[in-house]
Amino acid sequence: MLDPDTLARTLGVALRSGGDFAEVFAEDRSSSSARLDDGRVEEVVSGRRRGAGVRVVSGESTGYAHTADLSEAGLHDAAAAAAAAARGTPGDARVVALERRDAPRSHAVTVPPDTVDKARKVELLERADAAARERGAAIGQVSAGYADGRRRILVANSDGLLVEDEQVRTRFSVSCVAVGDAGLRTGTEAPGRTVGFELFDDLAPEAVATTAADRALTMLAARPAPSGPIPVVLRRGAGGVLFHEACGHGLEADLVDRDASVFRGQVGEQVASPLVTLVDDGTYAREWGTYAVDDEGAPARRTPLIEHGVLTDFMWDRLRADKEGRVSTGNGRRETYQHLPMVRMTNTYVLEGDDDPDDIIADTPYGLYCVALGGGQVDPATGDFVFGVTEAYLIEGGRITEPVRAAQLIGNGPEVLRRIDAVGNDFDTWAGTCGKNGQGVPVSSGQPTLRVAEITVGGTARG
Repeated sequence: MLDPDTLARTLGVALRSGGDFAEVFAEDRSSSSARLDDGRVEEVVSGRRRGAGVRVVSGESTGYAHTADLSEAGLHDAAAAAAAAARGTPGDARVVALERRDAPRSHAVTVPPDTVDKARKVELLERADAAARERGAAIGQVSAGYADGRRRILVANSDGLLVEDEQVRTRFSVSCVAVGDAGLRTGTEAPGRTVGFELFDDLAPEAVATTAADRALTMLAARPAPSGPIPVVLRRGAGGVLFHEACGHGLEADLVDRDASVFRGQVGEQVASPLVTLVDDGTYAREWGTYAVDDEGAPARRTPLIEHGVLTDFMWDRLRADKEGRVSTGNGRRETYQHLPMVRMTNTYVLEGDDDPDDIIADTPYGLYCVALGGGQVDPATGDFVFGVTEAYLIEGGRITEPVRAAQLIGNGPEVLRRIDAVGNDFDTWAGTCGKNGQGVPVSSGQPTLRVAEITVGGTARG
């Protein structure tokens, strides 16, 4: 996107006021999307955005400026503004010699989405709409969405680093509303991967639509959920968002540094059941949070966070790692070139265990079987959380029986980790957008089927 000589001169301008470290982050992002509501294609849009940000670090102070003007003059203006904001002490000019480094990717993109006709993308929506409606007359509304994006980034810094990466993501979503005597019930399914249009080689839009429609129809017959502390079995993939929110954020080094994490000071201590190993892995091929390098140019890594219940590490970006004499774990991420990077998760998941998922159910006399979770609230300083449940069933006598509705899971992340008493040998992931300090980035989370011996369920059933 930018030639090395221009980048080197821009870094020289950034360091002219005496900064300790300077960085140029450039981004070229393109996207397309299509949406269908109730059998009609409502919109087919595409867009492109380019720009660069310059960061200057001077002691404990950081200055940042961004621009959509990628000319050398525009970059120099941004560099001067960032240097002024960092308030460094003027010194001798520094010359930066950039060395281009490779960024090996975990997998190849075989069908770039921008080479695919818009008509083919719209056809996927129409197929999903038809499949959802075939599930029964009770399906009253169907919405389907297609989205793809290509993000090219370049990072150059005063350590001599010059590296580029390209990230291509494709996602498909279906939401259905079922109408019955009990009112309206909604079912949603939205898989996504860091791949191109080849996503649909092994993902049929009909299958996505059927899952969403069946989820809505099932909830029509659901009875009110029970309330109180009971065992909860999380189906593979379903609890990923819980571990991401209730545990993952507390393992981000910036929150630890601000004393806003319940895990502060616990490295080397038993914080979870010995059955639990939790990792963050930016190299996990095809997953939603995968990349070759992070937004500071550090290679993506697989970072064990909790091993057999023992807290072993946190996730680190460059600034926090430098402060502690560590190396970045490749978790410095930003939403766009207009944002400063911060510590963020990538693909965070619990590893498989040895238990057969069917045996976990059979060994549970009574409890709740959660298939899908919705949104929730978490306080990373304490680990306390509340999560909505969008699809769940009772477990009675070691069997999955009736669907239930209006359930919430209420608890504490570290307590949930300690109460896990069975971990299955299956696995699945969930793809989503993680919000933090006003920035959203793509992530995935996952886990095998597992049982928590006790979580408080907030339901509406009486007696």
